[in-house]
Amino acid sequence: MHIPVDFVWLEATALAGVRIAAFLVFAPPFSYGAIPMRIKAMLAVALSLAMGAAVSPGYQPLDTGPFLGALMIQVLTGALLGFLVLLCFSAVQAAGSLIDVFGGFQLAQAFDPQSLINGAQFTRLFHMTVLALLFASGGYQLIIAGLARSFVAVPVDGMFEIAAPAQALVEGVSQMMLAAVQIAGPLILVLFLADAGLGLITRVAPALNAFAMGFPVKILLTLLLAGFVYATLPGVVDALAGLAFRMMREVSE
Repeated sequence: MHIPVDFVWLEATALAGVRIAAFLVFAPPFSYGAIPMRIKAMLAVALSLAMGAAVSPGYQPLDTGPFLGALMIQVLTGALLGFLVLLCFSAVQAAGSLIDVFGGFQLAQAFDPQSLINGAQFTRLFHMTVLALLFASGGYQLIIAGLARSFVAVPVDGMFEIAAPAQALVEGVSQMMLAAVQIAGPLILVLFLADAGLGLITRVAPALNAFAMGFPVKILLTLLLAGFVYATLPGVVDALAGLAFRMMREVSE
């Protein structure tokens, strides 16, 4: 019994699978530790099989040395694209960390082994909310679409330019910090004004010992006003998903 095997398609699909697997290791929401590795591996295989028909046309089989080099390039490409996506959505986590610091929750920080983050309540809450919104809103499909587009711009036997990823990383870090301040900025401003008001009260009436009330007052303000910040997260996640797609496209082109 003879079973014909298209080794060109198999080799191209294997290279695509390596890029996809490296991407899933870093890119949210697939990088979350609660998702079993078996599921991630099956997803990588399924996506690589789906991309096989797109990456195999025009592919030329490689010798052992060039094939191993292509494997390393695919790992680097997938990890870079996944890290850019992670960088975009880290803005929400950074915003939660800012709220924890200014709201007085930083003392209760803990390590989350599933997401590999060390933060207090709002850091973990915002992180879990982003993951849930990515699955519920279909934002993960836009992320996968950006990954699929990368195979058109950078074939499995090709190489991207070094300048584009370096520029994207610098821009991504600046955009992450800017987005974090934009998300948590209004609440941080209110907490700053509360500190300033308590300081003025202490200067006017030292006997009141206003700073002794500062800690519970800031916690109360944070709990009352954080709901408004939390309500904006769906729009923020939608904007960040679009930003991640554009950054992957710019790096690939």
